[in-house]
Amino acid sequence: MISWSSIPWILQIPHLVCAFGDSECYFRVKDFRRDGNVMIGAFFPLYYYYTANKIPHKILPNHFEDFYLQYKFKNYQFVLALVFAIEEINRNHHLLPNTSLGFDLYNIPFSEKNTLMNAFIWLTGINDFKANYNCKKEQKLAAALTGTSFAVSAHMGTLFQLYKMPQLTFGPFNTILSDRTQFTSLYQMSPSDISLPRGIVSLMLHFKWSWVGLIFTDDHRGMQILSDMKQEMKKNKVCVAFVEMISGTWDSFSHKFWKSLGKIQDSSANVIIIFGDTDSLQGVMKNIGQKLTTWKVWVMNSQWDVTNHIDYFMLDSFHGSLTFSHHYEEIVEFENFIQTVQPSKYPEDTYLPKLWHLFFKCPFSHSDCKLENCQPNASLDLLPKQNFDTAMSEESYYIYNAVYTVAHSLHTMILKQIQIQQHKNGAEIVFLPWQLHPLLQNKYMNNHVGSHMEMDMKSKLDSKYDIINFWNFPKGIGLKVKVGSFSPNAPHDQQLSLTNHLIQWPTRFTEIPTSVCTNLCQPGFRRTVKEGQDLCCFDCTSCPDNEISNETDMDHCVKCPGSHYANTEKNHCLEKAVTFLNFEDPLGMALSSTALCLSAITATVLGIFVKHRDTPIVKANNRALSYILLITLIICFLSSLFFIGQPNTVTCILQQMTFAILFTMALSTVLAKALTVVIAFKVTFPGRLMRWLIISRATNYIIPIFTLLQIILCGIWLGTSPPFVDQDTHAQHGHIIILCNKGSAIAFHCVLGYLCSLALGSYTMAFLSRNLPDKFNEAKFLTFSMLVFFSVWVTFLPVYHSTKGKFMVAVEVFSILASSAALLGFIFAPKCYIILLKPDKNMFHGIRDNTHYRRNDFN
Repeated sequence: MISWSSIPWILQIPHLVCAFGDSECYFRVKDFRRDGNVMIGAFFPLYYYYTANKIPHKILPNHFEDFYLQYKFKNYQFVLALVFAIEEINRNHHLLPNTSLGFDLYNIPFSEKNTLMNAFIWLTGINDFKANYNCKKEQKLAAALTGTSFAVSAHMGTLFQLYKMPQLTFGPFNTILSDRTQFTSLYQMSPSDISLPRGIVSLMLHFKWSWVGLIFTDDHRGMQILSDMKQEMKKNKVCVAFVEMISGTWDSFSHKFWKSLGKIQDSSANVIIIFGDTDSLQGVMKNIGQKLTTWKVWVMNSQWDVTNHIDYFMLDSFHGSLTFSHHYEEIVEFENFIQTVQPSKYPEDTYLPKLWHLFFKCPFSHSDCKLENCQPNASLDLLPKQNFDTAMSEESYYIYNAVYTVAHSLHTMILKQIQIQQHKNGAEIVFLPWQLHPLLQNKYMNNHVGSHMEMDMKSKLDSKYDIINFWNFPKGIGLKVKVGSFSPNAPHDQQLSLTNHLIQWPTRFTEIPTSVCTNLCQPGFRRTVKEGQDLCCFDCTSCPDNEISNETDMDHCVKCPGSHYANTEKNHCLEKAVTFLNFEDPLGMALSSTALCLSAITATVLGIFVKHRDTPIVKANNRALSYILLITLIICFLSSLFFIGQPNTVTCILQQMTFAILFTMALSTVLAKALTVVIAFKVTFPGRLMRWLIISRATNYIIPIFTLLQIILCGIWLGTSPPFVDQDTHAQHGHIIILCNKGSAIAFHCVLGYLCSLALGSYTMAFLSRNLPDKFNEAKFLTFSMLVFFSVWVTFLPVYHSTKGKFMVAVEVFSILASSAALLGFIFAPKCYIILLKPDKNMFHGIRDNTHYRRNDFN
């Protein structure tokens, strides 16, 4: 087996790449060591080696001549967090007194074989290790720190659990690693991502992004989060534009996945969610940066940290990206500690000289791996943040907590052993690593900054997330800015908190980007989903009549209340104007003027008849009935005014009752007049009945009898369902019409039917007597008047039911005026013509005396 200490390396600037050379200071099996009574093994990804031309080695099989080494200098913060935590604990006299912590630092190579090899070296203490052999006699191993990927922690976990060695991993939480049946010695320091899909979807809803792409790692963790993400998106009506699964290796990713780069670039989704760990995302970061894909908004989990993994010339592709990072406490002392870090302070550290040589241009001695003529004031905090960030990262925070977790567990175990041994003969405290497991399995452990780390992996407490926005400045100077947070345990409407004005978007966008399959429906329209497509791909349909949508992208239109109506744009409900058949309206003014004029004309006719009451034409047709009919018509004309003006309960009742009773009296009077004519001409024929009718004046009882029947019918109407004030909100757009509701439609039509029956009876009697010989016979006039009256009210019904609003009232008023005017015109106009213009015809000529005198008896 080849000894790794025999492989030298040479650093090539500025590509962070080393090649084989004559010095062995660039690669050692153990990269950094700090002695202590109790040792922690740290396995961090600090560099990896690869071959470009793949020239086979002349002697060694499966090896190549042209090896290159690439450093991950930004991961060097892991080392500083480890050193900082151990030095802080060793200075604390209340924690682990008389016991010092130390560590052995090993790099995690890219290959799984070398990863396990370094773990064997640490466990056994020999480079050319053999299974079940251990050369460590004095050093006490306490625990191992591993990360950052699931694969590394899982491979090393299978080995460490054979030795019952506690393993604390600072990589992203994985449900497989929390399975105590598979990994009995492994403890995850990072919280679960169970609420991450809910947080990301909340961000989508906040910015109304409904059409997003998904790029997830093709492993158990990626599939689980993808399933939760899709479920959460479906529940909130956020659609998936595409899904791309990436493999966990950089090479396979860059060859296979980016064949579909055009699909991602051509997608209408402006927002892409990326989820994975550091190792699996290296390839996608490189490709996105090299393609300068600057027109997408990347929403990522905390392991996708552009400032920690991308060279400065690629940063513009991620300007405006949003990262969900687990919230953790800030440790100000860590930044102060970094300012004091110097190669001279830690001469055993092989990485610091490389950093100083690369960034501060210090001459480097390859013979003894030392720097020469360096600036005394050089410090890591002077480096740009895109090269080295002095603020503690999320992974460094978990490393810090892991060290304190081990220290607290050791402290508790030592105290228990001291109580048992009670300092017998100064016996030395002896422990084995497996004795820490009961203490590590306690649900909560306190760290130095007072926060609580969850050690029971069966419990899944949701963690708060900080939302970080990445800003890119000229020359690749990147800055991470906290713009919000997501708290899963807060009330639903308070979980997401964002400061929108702080967010910088990709250079393509001048305002908040949109990411939709179809442009949002504007107010006044609603979404109509296309058949066979996603819910997010839809058509915009105008809202139906009297319905509005006052927000963008609404699924349903909202119906305006009865007191409001939709404007022409259908985005607001406007209050309707209250209206009715008013006296001031042209229509109301015309009808009321007509009613007053007709009533005045009727009163004039009545005056004429009273003045000429002794003339034959007045006396020939029963003066009393003529007076009653004229007075009734005057009131009928005036009763139409009840229909005009703002209705109330009294006027609504008076409208129908006066109309029904007055018209019954008028028609009864016409019937009595027609019957009188018939009786008058039948009296020449002997008959007991005719004589009784003449003597008893029975025709005068027609009016009260038929009127009483109508009054009874109206009483039933009022007792069952009387008229009342109502509102018509649909007849006229934008108006609420106040009108009188008939109450019982059956009673109203019964009243009309009763009136039409009286009119038909009067018409029949008048028609039978139309040819009787008498120049003063008014039977023909009564026939015409009843014919017109009957026609008016028969026509009224269909016209009335075909109109709405105040025009219904106008139709009824017009019918009242027209039918009343027909009675006035056809019955009394000819008589007034003779009285006023043809007085010579207003006398008897050639009529038998007995007939004349008997007719005068009716007057």
